[in-house]
Amino acid sequence: MSSSEALSRAEEAELDLIMIAPNAKPPVCRIMDYSKFRYEQARKERDAKKKQKTVEVKEIRLSPNIDTNDLNTKSNNARKFLEKGNRVKVNLRFRGREMAHINATKGVLDDFALSLQDIATVDKPAKMEGRSMSIVLAPKTNK
Repeated sequence: MSSSEALSRAEEAELDLIMIAPNAKPPVCRIMDYSKFRYEQARKERDAKKKQKTVEVKEIRLSPNIDTNDLNTKSNNARKFLEKGNRVKVNLRFRGREMAHINATKGVLDDFALSLQDIATVDKPAKMEGRSMSIVLAPKTNK
């Protein structure tokens, strides 16, 4: 129908004439209450935002000469974080002369990842960043 006819129908119904697809041939319009439409759109966006889950990256710091009991405690903490759905970044910090033994201590991160392999996957492998070596673990997805 013509735009003037559509506009007169919208005024009769005391509603708004809204262009849905202005680039179409011919343009597509709809007669509706625009303020109600905007309210419903905002409500849908709010509900979608509530249902969104934010994934945090938790950080755990280790030292190269960590004892097995301390390593177990740290891995238990990481397990709790992973069960909640968070990613875990494990930092192995080197201080002073520890920098000379980087290759020997890479096994600490590997042992840490092995202890959590039942619930986690290695998202980013071990990598040197300045004076620390880090690895990122992500929770396993059940498919």
